[in-house]
Amino acid sequence: MALVKPFRGIRPPQDLVEKVASRPYDVLSSEEARKEAGDNEMSLYHIIKPEINFEPGTSEYDPRVYTSAAEHFKAFQDKHWLVQDEKEHYYIYAQTMNGKTQYGLVVAASVDDYLTGVIKKHELTRRDKEEDRMKHVRVCNANMEPVFFAYPDDDVLTALLQRYAATEPIYDFVAPDDGFRHQFWIINDQNDIATITAEFAKMPHLYIADGHHRSAAAALVGAEKAKQNPHHTGKEEYNYFMAVCFPASQLTILDYNRVVKDLNGLMPEEFLKKLSEDFEVEDKGEAIYKPQHIHEFSLYLDKHWYSLVAKPQAYDDNDPIKSLDVDISSRLILDKLMGIKDLRSDKRIDFVGGLRGLEELKRRVDSGEMRWALALYPVSMKQIMNIADTGNIMPPKATWFEPKLRSGLVIHRLD
Repeated sequence: MALVKPFRGIRPPQDLVEKVASRPYDVLSSEEARKEAGDNEMSLYHIIKPEINFEPGTSEYDPRVYTSAAEHFKAFQDKHWLVQDEKEHYYIYAQTMNGKTQYGLVVAASVDDYLTGVIKKHELTRRDKEEDRMKHVRVCNANMEPVFFAYPDDDVLTALLQRYAATEPIYDFVAPDDGFRHQFWIINDQNDIATITAEFAKMPHLYIADGHHRSAAAALVGAEKAKQNPHHTGKEEYNYFMAVCFPASQLTILDYNRVVKDLNGLMPEEFLKKLSEDFEVEDKGEAIYKPQHIHEFSLYLDKHWYSLVAKPQAYDDNDPIKSLDVDISSRLILDKLMGIKDLRSDKRIDFVGGLRGLEELKRRVDSGEMRWALALYPVSMKQIMNIADTGNIMPPKATWFEPKLRSGLVIHRLD
């Protein structure tokens, strides 16, 4: 049963939120963060991308960088750019993209639930990335950025969210960099707070949608603090980490596409012929063609788009992994024909999030940078939950959630 609790959030005053809020740390480079922060000393990038506080080229892993994060976090509070709420609350965070709004509950989720598998994951994490975020959590003694969770749809919570959505939010702005709308409400009512806690307690599992490294780091630091505290009771704030929980049906998962540098020594006609062993191949001409359903792919090669429909022998719909299009394409195209075995490390392949559109695939191939591109049909939330429930791990570069959570709307201290 999922354990969540309200918390005393640290937030920007209403008139400063647009100056403080930023994109999450892992979607932009140091130089992009430096540019976006510009001369705005209130930008959260000074805390979550603190290498920008030093000369260009400073490593994000430099010990001075972590110290700078803590110093800036303290300074933001001293200057009242970030202020802690007096009482514990749940919060509601809504994001609107292309006219569609998703409403999430901001909660303190249980470290123990993460460690015991109540909170399900579907991705492998890299130890170096975990350690980086752990250092950041330790030095700031806070979860600066939330993790993105999904929960099975719940009628009681949906009605509560709709009721608040009809009221005036505390924050309401459109972010200049992505054009998405961000709204935020505070839940003060004690009955509503009790209802949220009780509804989550009925859920057998929560699911990490995005933010596996942040989740791992927050949970590991929480467990570390518990070990170090001789008077540990389990009630301390470090036993929890901040998450925004969305109903699974509201989430948008975009396609996550592939571009490859060469044909592994094959001529184009040979490549197409070999593809036809496992796929029905159809030339769709020069107009951009998007996959229409699962097990269909779009190939862009030599100014033409091709539909590739996997033949029945190519997949097993009863197997949570072998039914995935990312697995089909990795096994039967990237590995079998291209010799690309490790998607994470092979330099011949790159990945393009679906927000950029298929035009970006065409551009990168037409420019000569890449030789061909493959577009996939998006993974569904049901598939992700099925993978997590069966204890499996999603193949790499499988999911692209959009919109990303804005950082700096609320922060969770660990004491």
